[in-house]
Amino acid sequence: MFRQYQEELEYKILSHYAVKSKDSKGRKTPEPDCDIRTVFQRDRDRILHSKAFRRLKHKTQVFLAPEGDHYRTRLTHTLEVSQISRTIARALRLNEDLTEAISLGHDLGHTPFGHNGEDILNKLLSHGFRHYEQSLRVVDLLEKHNGNNGLNLTDEVRDGIYNHTGDKKPYTLEAQIIKISDRIAYLNHDIDDAKRAGIVNISKIPKEIFEVLGETHGERINTMIKDVIYNSLDKPVIAMSQHIQEATDQLREFMFENVYFNDIAKSEDRKAEKIMTDLFHYYMDSTSEIASKEDLVIYSKEEIVRDYIAGMTDRFALKQFRDIFLPLPWDK
Repeated sequence: MFRQYQEELEYKILSHYAVKSKDSKGRKTPEPDCDIRTVFQRDRDRILHSKAFRRLKHKTQVFLAPEGDHYRTRLTHTLEVSQISRTIARALRLNEDLTEAISLGHDLGHTPFGHNGEDILNKLLSHGFRHYEQSLRVVDLLEKHNGNNGLNLTDEVRDGIYNHTGDKKPYTLEAQIIKISDRIAYLNHDIDDAKRAGIVNISKIPKEIFEVLGETHGERINTMIKDVIYNSLDKPVIAMSQHIQEATDQLREFMFENVYFNDIAKSEDRKAEKIMTDLFHYYMDSTSEIASKEDLVIYSKEEIVRDYIAGMTDRFALKQFRDIFLPLPWDK
């Protein structure tokens, strides 16, 4: 079978640090193997064909409801992370299929209205809200596969999705690639979007950052990717060199001070907060509108409302707010 040929090939060409498909820790519910695809290829395909993945195209990355066609969305960010991570994985002879599956699924639990939406839900929910936990809930429960709850992904992909951000450390190098690729992607494409929006003047970015990382979008990404590859080659950890890491951290500090907390970028946040807060309280009082009788027995109201709102796109949240709270015009 072709799958077996691919599995055997992995042992011949991949690094000894790479996760081999045949050595996967497996799924919560065992399944028969596919004749063609490895387990990580199947995970990638399940994520790619999920409804949650398609909704990413209408979820904000940084700028809420941007007018231009070229601003990044959560979907384009995901694709950029996937491209960067695959480049690194291939150079290091790690498992590209595992890396790609994690990258495509890492942000499935993100809310509408970007990180602001995540902050709003975190305040509204009694147990808080973290998008990486929601991403895992999406693939473990909310998406459907063969009529069952959840996509039944491998443990390696689930671990990579859950541990892709913050101080948490995933146990595979492939997942460590996602953590660093995520930062490479958003720092650079957010500069591009901020420049397009007139929020930041490139000349205001400290010159020493560009002297180290590069002047252009492509140069900076190239510098970071190459540094990760050369600094991680034949090592049991994925990391930048100290020199590049310091410049990257300096760029990140600049972006938080001048872009992410910028008055223009945050100007619509108050409106987003009202929309999500009003929807949350409405559905807490009218949960039967969005849940079956069975779900009302199994899950708490907060869980049902959290899953429903977190799964919304920006435009669906706006539509629900209009339909529920704004008066309809009279034709007569």
